[in-house]
Amino acid sequence: MNQNGQPRIGVFICHCGTNIAGKVNVSEVVAFAAELDNVVVAREYKFMCSDPGQELIRQCIREYNLNRVVVASCSPLMHEPTFRVVTSEGGLNPFFFQMANIREQVSWVTEDPEKATKKAKAMVAAAVRRVALHDPLTKKEVPVRPEVLIVGGGIAGIHAALTYANSGKKVYLVEKDASIGGHMSHLDKTFPTLDCAACILTPKMSEVGKHPNIVLLTWSEIEEVSGYVGNFKVKIRKKARYVDISKCNGCGACWENCPTTITPSERIIRKGNIIIKTVEKEA
Repeated sequence: MNQNGQPRIGVFICHCGTNIAGKVNVSEVVAFAAELDNVVVAREYKFMCSDPGQELIRQCIREYNLNRVVVASCSPLMHEPTFRVVTSEGGLNPFFFQMANIREQVSWVTEDPEKATKKAKAMVAAAVRRVALHDPLTKKEVPVRPEVLIVGGGIAGIHAALTYANSGKKVYLVEKDASIGGHMSHLDKTFPTLDCAACILTPKMSEVGKHPNIVLLTWSEIEEVSGYVGNFKVKIRKKARYVDISKCNGCGACWENCPTTITPSERIIRKGNIIIKTVEKEA
């Protein structure tokens, strides 16, 4: 069978019990599909995903020498793999299949049967037009890098990093600020239990810094992401710190002699609606 020649398309419309047929005039859609360009055969069945329904598709592929298949039924998430297997069992490339969702996107969301039937026709016509342009695809296996990149070192990013790292995966945690902790590090208590924010966050921050499976990249930003699932390539820009991190213990003594504006240059204390600002040092 020449799968790449002139399209010979079979269209199969599912009743899905009353899920589709209760709103859509299936016979009318079948008659409409039979008149579309490149459609050789159009059929309907009460449950196209059942064994008899699948056999109907395989039989029509052989009998009418089909090289494309369209099924109008439920969600592709539920049965697209099913019908791809059926297409393959009929002797075709499984990607010469196109599915139209006339249940969730038509019958379940349209009250007027006439409008539902009209919309189902439009979706079938679109699927027929699309499947005629399909190319034969092949599946291939590629090595997958098991590392995980997490962008953002707030409490969510910290928890995700620790979860993955504790499962044995190498984790890169990227944070644009100089320290992880995010908004939670600025809070006193957490809702709804009013637990101490620092009591929850600080041990996790410390664990991230010490975990052998976590590479912590603070003061860094994502510049470019390329590749595909399982093999992404990410370009990260680390901003200059002007501090030797291996020697710095965070004592703050260097601020006293810093020739530039120190960060923070002022301390802000909030008490109710009163804000008190204390200047640490002039630039």
